[in-house]
Amino acid sequence: MEEDKLIDQSVLAEDVASKIPYSFRDFFLVKPLDPVKVKKEFSTPVAKGEPKADENGIEAQDFDEVKTEVKEVDSDYRRAIVLKTPVWYPTDDMKENEIINIGDVVLFKDTTGSFFDLVKDSKIIRLYDIVAVER
Repeated sequence: MEEDKLIDQSVLAEDVASKIPYSFRDFFLVKPLDPVKVKKEFSTPVAKGEPKADENGIEAQDFDEVKTEVKEVDSDYRRAIVLKTPVWYPTDDMKENEIINIGDVVLFKDTTGSFFDLVKDSKIIRLYDIVAVER
């Protein structure tokens, strides 16, 4: 799979962040990027013959073969650009490469967080929802 190269978003993100009149106590405000596509294998049983009724009248069908196909689907994880960091984000005891800054691209489970309708196409997520930072 060809990796998308993302240009440095920090300048644009800082500009956008300066126009957002909110400070977040516990949340990161992020702009989700397009879904990441991954290839997954799906296996489905292949029916053999017609359903047959047993002595109890229950119809059953034999499945001796399995058909496997590869499909391209959306990943369970999503990339996003950080627009705002929490006010209470503890950076004192962190190393420089551990700190998440405005403009960084983070990875989080797509089902976490909440959509934040006061800023178009944005979502709020907690620090523990972030599984990786793209460097």
